[in-house]
Amino acid sequence: MSSLWGGRFSRKMATSMLNFSQSTEADTRLIPYDIWGSQAHALMLARQQIITETDLGPILTWLDKALTDFQQGQLVLDPAKEDVHMNVEFYLIEGAGAEFGGKLHTARSRNDQVLTDARLYSREQILAISSHLTGLSRTFLNLADQHTTTVMPGYTHTQHAQPISLGFWATAYVSLFLRDLKRLAAAFETTNSNPLGAGALAGTTFPIDRDFTTRLLGFDHLHRHALDVISSRDFIAETLSALVILMANLSRLSEEIVYWTSYEFGLAKLDDAFASGSSIMPQKKNADVAELMRGRFGKMLGTLVDLLTNLKGLPLGYNRDLQEDKPPLWRAFDTIEDCLQILPQMLQSMTFNTDRMADLCQANFSTATELANYLVKERDLPFRQCHEIVGGVVGKLSQQGETFANLEQTGSFLKEMGIKIADVDLAQILDARQALNRNQSVGGTSPTEVKKMIKEFSETLSHIENQIKRQTEQIQQAYHRTQQLVQEAINGS
Repeated sequence: MSSLWGGRFSRKMATSMLNFSQSTEADTRLIPYDIWGSQAHALMLARQQIITETDLGPILTWLDKALTDFQQGQLVLDPAKEDVHMNVEFYLIEGAGAEFGGKLHTARSRNDQVLTDARLYSREQILAISSHLTGLSRTFLNLADQHTTTVMPGYTHTQHAQPISLGFWATAYVSLFLRDLKRLAAAFETTNSNPLGAGALAGTTFPIDRDFTTRLLGFDHLHRHALDVISSRDFIAETLSALVILMANLSRLSEEIVYWTSYEFGLAKLDDAFASGSSIMPQKKNADVAELMRGRFGKMLGTLVDLLTNLKGLPLGYNRDLQEDKPPLWRAFDTIEDCLQILPQMLQSMTFNTDRMADLCQANFSTATELANYLVKERDLPFRQCHEIVGGVVGKLSQQGETFANLEQTGSFLKEMGIKIADVDLAQILDARQALNRNQSVGGTSPTEVKKMIKEFSETLSHIENQIKRQTEQIQQAYHRTQQLVQEAINGS
């Protein structure tokens, strides 16, 4: 048998056509999922008496052999057989014979089969990436817990803004990653829906049981509408969207690492194991991991653009354009996983120059807002007037090359504007560490509030980790249940 679909054709497919259209390179990672889906489908066919138990035994025996060969590295996809589905089915027919193997494809199409494979694989990747992201978030929480009182300048417009703590900065990334985890959870829910049984686009006249395959494959629910099933790739678009947003966030983190580790900022130092040098400049120590991560955002964005450009002009039903849906998704999975595996290692090995952070807070008027707020609260002045007063003081100090560290000159300029504050009080108002303690609003920089956020975020992560564990166990239990039924059927029990 040269083809599984060639009855209507009088000539074999041209080699150039085959080379152009085959998808075995992208399909290789789907082999075990294609076998699992085929096992579930065969069990359902026999349960519904669409095929006999006599048919079922050889089918499952050779699917089981295919799985063993794959696990031992002996099942390699042949491009001449177009895709993973035809490779597995050829293996089955050649082993069991056409009188048995030829019955497996009853009541299904490659259209619903490819979606089943892709969803089975994608949901596991989403869970793996979510797990890596919780690990990265834990790394930031550990950093935050060590530095709730470590003062540093916060930045807006890449200029000194107000004093914050290193712990406050670290918890900001956890807050951000929790939203990424929500998006990934939503993508998992959309993905974990059973397409098997939709057929080519209209269902089937055979009395199939789609709920049975839903349970065997560990899906949460059934994707009901057959035409929508076959047409839909929005689960991939949703997954890619979540991954691209996550990558944008990792790129932003990478940008901070790049300039924090520069000589001019000097806020952090990379471990030598996670930096590179120059072939010509002996002094160089480059933040290559962060730079590469920042650079790979373009590749990630391209995956989403690739898919959406493909989808936007397609009518309902299967179109061969949809074969192009998997390569960008695979690239996105691989890129994100690489980033999330190396980031915690790099961060855990970094050292932070806390003395430099403290010095910068005192060097460039980062507590100006604290002084304005003091005047509002203690002198009962409108904030805009206080803003004008403090801005004037900053302007005069800057002209003289001074900062708030010169308390005498700062107090003198305030007196000129009708504001008298004793030096001892002024020192407390302008102290960066005191500023942390005063910002006690919900979500603010005070150590007490940061500790509350650390506790809250840790509890949220625990809930997410437990959910990932439950979902992973559900998939594993469904797989083991399928394999148990396969062995029982092979043994005739």
